[in-house]
Amino acid sequence: MASARPARSRSGAQCWQLLLTLSILTFACDACKKVILHVPSQLDAEKFVGRVNLKECFQSANLIHSSDPDFQILEDGSIYATNAILLSSEERSFTILLYNTENHEERKLHVLLQHQTKVLKKRHSKEKVLRRAKRRWAPIPCSMQENSLGPFPLFLQQIQSDTAQNYTIFYSIRGPGVDREPMNLFYVERDTGNLYCTRPVDREEYESFELIAFATTPDGYTPELPLPLLIRIEDENDNYPIFTETTYVFTVSENCRVGSTVGQVCATDKDEPDTMHTRLKYSIIEQLPAYPTLFSMHPTTGVITTSSSQLDRELIDKYQLKIKVQDMGGQYFGLQTTSTCIINIGDANDNLPTFTRTSYVTSVEENTVDVEILRVTVEDKDLMNTANWRANYTILKGNENGNFKIVTDPKTNEGVLCVVKPLNYEEREQVNLQIGVVNEAPYSKEASSQSIMSTATVTVNVKNQDEGPECSPLVQTVQIKENVPVGTKSRGYKAYDPETRSSSGIRYKKLTDPKGWVTINENEGSITVFRNLDREAESVRGGIYNITILASDKDGRTCTGTLGIILEDVNDNGPVIPKRTVVICKPVLASADIVAVDPDEPANGPPFDFSLDSDADSDIERKWRLKKINDTAARLFFQEDLPFGTYQVPVRVTDRHGVSLITPLTVKLCDCVTENDCTLRTDPRIGHGEVRLGKWAILAILLGIALLFCILFTLVCGGTGVAKQPKVFPDDLAQQNLIVSNTEAPGDDKICSTNGFTTHTAGCSAQGICGTMGSGVKNGGQETIEMVKGGHQTMDSCRGTGHHHTLDSCRGGPVEVDNCRYTYSEWHNYTQPRLGEESIRGHTLIKN
Repeated sequence: MASARPARSRSGAQCWQLLLTLSILTFACDACKKVILHVPSQLDAEKFVGRVNLKECFQSANLIHSSDPDFQILEDGSIYATNAILLSSEERSFTILLYNTENHEERKLHVLLQHQTKVLKKRHSKEKVLRRAKRRWAPIPCSMQENSLGPFPLFLQQIQSDTAQNYTIFYSIRGPGVDREPMNLFYVERDTGNLYCTRPVDREEYESFELIAFATTPDGYTPELPLPLLIRIEDENDNYPIFTETTYVFTVSENCRVGSTVGQVCATDKDEPDTMHTRLKYSIIEQLPAYPTLFSMHPTTGVITTSSSQLDRELIDKYQLKIKVQDMGGQYFGLQTTSTCIINIGDANDNLPTFTRTSYVTSVEENTVDVEILRVTVEDKDLMNTANWRANYTILKGNENGNFKIVTDPKTNEGVLCVVKPLNYEEREQVNLQIGVVNEAPYSKEASSQSIMSTATVTVNVKNQDEGPECSPLVQTVQIKENVPVGTKSRGYKAYDPETRSSSGIRYKKLTDPKGWVTINENEGSITVFRNLDREAESVRGGIYNITILASDKDGRTCTGTLGIILEDVNDNGPVIPKRTVVICKPVLASADIVAVDPDEPANGPPFDFSLDSDADSDIERKWRLKKINDTAARLFFQEDLPFGTYQVPVRVTDRHGVSLITPLTVKLCDCVTENDCTLRTDPRIGHGEVRLGKWAILAILLGIALLFCILFTLVCGGTGVAKQPKVFPDDLAQQNLIVSNTEAPGDDKICSTNGFTTHTAGCSAQGICGTMGSGVKNGGQETIEMVKGGHQTMDSCRGTGHHHTLDSCRGGPVEVDNCRYTYSEWHNYTQPRLGEESIRGHTLIKN
């Protein structure tokens, strides 16, 4: 064991001599406040400085810390210098922080270092300064065997300090196994330093113990640093290797290659790793069934592989292995453990499905469909209900017409042959099929395409069935000219017996006839025209008129077919103009285009000839003119400056074969730009337009009426209010301008006019619409506004339109009015700034 502290600087010898005179002054009354240590002026690194009694502060401290990094404090209170320190003549202090995490208590101990020459106290009379020599403080490497048999206490080693040559040294230890769990396992003799163990130790529980050894003098001086002491527990092979599982289960596919991995087993050993005690070896002890040997195991990794390719699930589907693991590298004296391994053999598709029979015979009635006619079975040695066992059937030959299909029954794995399209005995009495079968999963072994499919033949006999009449083809046609005479006969619909190919004994009945144009002969199926045939009728599509026929035999079996009557066109319709009303916007256009159509076939239709029918009106040709545009259209012109209005113009249109038809056209001459203007807007020159009011016009009228009522109500209320006022005009001249106006633009003059309204003022009265502020009347479509100027004035009289008015002052003197007439602009400029003021009280303002 190496020395715990090497020699330091050249002044070390002197420091050691001074250190012998160290005195520690503690204050018992206040132990955790301040401690004074007397030290030499120079301290080397790792130099023992002194010791403080920490138990005076705490019974136990979880954290001991120094505020000065130059000093280190141990658990026993020993203080060491971590760096070389020179104190000179100055004092130096630092703080020891004590903290207990259990009760969250914290205390501080202040340490003051004083130079030794200031204060020197002797604690031992025989103390003398010695020059310290180089010495040794070292333990011997220590270990002990686990599970030792003793005798106990068992001597381990002796720890010694060289300072024992000069001092009386006491030895002590701390750490796990001493004052921590496991308690009291080790102890040391105080005087000799002999280290002992009191009982056996299990290495799997404690691999080693780290102890701290202390060397102190009887007076508490610690001449040595604490010595770490490691005690290792040597391993003994006392633990068996153990498999991680009691039973291993693996699966490997049959017919796999040699060397395929089956699985891996694993074991653990609690003994010391990387030693012979934990060097494990795996092996197979036994295989059931024993023959042949199919598996091998890697001795180090525990991987199980196949050693043969003879695995066949159809012969043996499971193997059981007894496996062993042994430590000490598998030597005979090693400890061993066994376990079981079950290996299941997985299925592979190495067996083909085969038909139990090579040929089958079955039968089916003709005209039947969606029926099962045969079930076939196969044999397969592979694992049931897997893709290696399930069969897929197919029809290889004989089903060119698609009459059959074969499917797999998922429960029984049988092949089910069904008829999906009816067979006809008259066409084929027997059908020969070849069917094949394979598995869902591909075949695992190499083989040719012929050998991997099993085949069988199926003979299907078609049974004859007494069938009803056959309507073939379903749609039959007959050609007749339209407008043929009623009673005309024609061939109709024919059905036949499929066995005899004869139509005898079959009766016919008409199911649908939209227009009721024909009747049908019950025995022959021929038709007779019952009403006139019209090719241009709505029920005729593409010139064909369809009726439905029901054919039945004597046993009541039936079939249904369609008879299409192709109507040949006859030129029985003249051309017609569909648009009977024509609009001509006279200011813009002088003509309008007309188009004719003919419901007959194109062979009896255009080109058309257009002409005016002048028989009805001799002025038609004078007023109107036609010009042909193309085979089906013409342009109509008016030749005179006709007034706006509505005119009747008959137009004759003739087809290529001379068949014509007169169409009376209604022609409107309008003052418009587009046709919509003529039809939607009333033109006074037409003479019979209607005046229509829109919803907005009606709303405007109603609002105007409501506004008139409001004005009238305001006038009446205003007149009544004036009569109650004791004083009409205010004193301020600027506030006497009262306006009565019913128009937005008054005329040049405004003259008071007499009417039935009477306005009263204090002490004066007058008649007139002028009121207290003036009056407004209309004269020649214009309106004037009068304004009264002056002090407290009332109107004396209104003598008539066009006369000047005079106002008598309520104060007694007559006042002349300057014409009582003002222009609108003067009135507006004068009154507008004052309309917002609130100084006019007791007056009624009438706003228009």
